[in-house]
Amino acid sequence: MNILIIAKHLQPGGISSYVVSLAKGLRERGHNIFVASSGGMLEGLLKESSIELINLDLDTKSELSPKVLFAIKKLLLIVKEKNIQIIHAQTRVTSIIAYWLSKLSHIPYLTTCHGFFRPHFFRRLFPFWGKKTIAISDAVYAHLLQDFKLKKYSLELIYNGVCVKDASKFSLEEKRKFKDKFGLFCGPFVGCVARLSDVKGHKFLIDAFKIVLKDFPSAVLILVGDGRIKPDLIAQTKELGIEKRVVFIPSQLDTSLVLSLMDVFVMPSIQEGLGLAIMEAMAVGLPIVATDVGGIKNLIKDNESGILVSACDSRALAEAIILLLKDKNMAKALALKAHDFIQREFPLEKMLNKTEALYNSLLNS
Repeated sequence: MNILIIAKHLQPGGISSYVVSLAKGLRERGHNIFVASSGGMLEGLLKESSIELINLDLDTKSELSPKVLFAIKKLLLIVKEKNIQIIHAQTRVTSIIAYWLSKLSHIPYLTTCHGFFRPHFFRRLFPFWGKKTIAISDAVYAHLLQDFKLKKYSLELIYNGVCVKDASKFSLEEKRKFKDKFGLFCGPFVGCVARLSDVKGHKFLIDAFKIVLKDFPSAVLILVGDGRIKPDLIAQTKELGIEKRVVFIPSQLDTSLVLSLMDVFVMPSIQEGLGLAIMEAMAVGLPIVATDVGGIKNLIKDNESGILVSACDSRALAEAIILLLKDKNMAKALALKAHDFIQREFPLEKMLNKTEALYNSLLNS
């Protein structure tokens, strides 16, 4: 198949990681994959697999931006030239582009819904979901049914897949260099990998860490990611007097090295489609503390494969982190269960198989 995947950008994050995993996996299966986006740090991972990249200026949140029109015009030529058979969009703006490409070329398109949206009037009047819509978790599936009234026959539940990585592959020297680079001289290390935005709940984790430091004064909180609220979070650490115990690390192409340094992984999200960063942390064998929101409940069973707490509850976050730092046996048991669960239930191959089958069903219909 000749498949066009359209994404807003390829900067580190859940959607971009999904695009890279899907594109590389399908390429290995012999399909011709074209990825159109504004580019970003993850482009190199696609080039390694001989995936053709198409540069678009999609730096806009507006569905009516002239950039959308220019993208449609450029991609329409490529769709015809490359004999594209399937168009797969990832965000609201790219789904509008895919809609018009499909309308003008009669090529089927589908979208993947990675999270939650306000069902405002324009979105309901002009849905642009495609012939099929992939929901990445049970919570997202229910959101599309209940809030957008999509029909079950138009929905496909396909969980994100993840490669199980071996965190022990890194040498002591590699870890030492990374620690030296970012000033990670003490421990234990509590970490979170997520874009720095309000919906990820970082401010509640920082408040919680103030409490953690009473029991573990040498602990360090590692926040990996970039985003617009970074200045606010830095200011918060200074107000709490813990700025020397919180380290901000830019987004990483491969998070497995920084994950290998952590003793506990925390995801304090207020809203979460599924939680690819949680899946990666589970895959490298980390004990997890997370909020019981959205698709996270598809991944973590409380006190079985991690600890779940209510969103926006800093005290509960702190107590769970302290428990895992104190009880090494419990932390190890939860981490082992999480690793086995993610390996069994969320392998990348399963995601690829189901997505490939969905493409074939669209072509056959």
